Amino acid sequence: MWPMPDTNVIVRSLHDTGLAAWFGGTLFGAVGLNQAAARHAGGEAAKVAGAGWKAWTPVNLAAIGAHVVGAAGLLVANKGRVATQKGVGSVSIAKTAVLAVSLGATAYSRVLGQRIIANPNEPAVSGTEPAPGTSDTIAKAQRQLAVLQWALPILTGVMVVLNAVQGEMQRPKQVLSGVISRLTGG
Repeated sequence: MWPMPDTNVIVRSLHDTGLAAWFGGTLFGAVGLNQAAARHAGGEAAKVAGAGWKAWTPVNLAAIGAHVVGAAGLLVANKGRVATQKGVGSVSIAKTAVLAVSLGATAYSRVLGQRIIANPNEPAVSGTEPAPGTSDTIAKAQRQLAVLQWALPILTGVMVVLNAVQGEMQRPKQVLSGVISRLTGG
């Protein structure tokens, strides 16, 4: 019978596919969309990149929502391990902190992107690089986005790594040694 009623297949799938889309979308944006717009859209680079990000936003929101719902579901499902297995709580706290920073950076990136999208006639070398005639407000937003376009795939990539760490902590040998270590104070 699929999915098995005593497993976490649904929340784990939401968690993992949501994070995969979030990570992949941010990496594609930095490596593909923003670079392609800068190379091939001429004076329309910011407008083209903005249109791409605007189209991606609903999908990104759904991915982030799926990840957050899945993460909450996994936390509830694993609350016993979080409390009893040494290291699981620490990794969960670290992952939650990185998630919070990622959510904040994503939201701020959207605010900055909207600022640029709302000013389509501003000159720009790319969506993240101002031209000599770009207004100070838009130039500042572009410089901040230039940093965020790389910070977001790094942050979401860290969550992927922490997810792998948590997966390894579920191996029977790791569970046993973690519980014994917690009980003995070691």
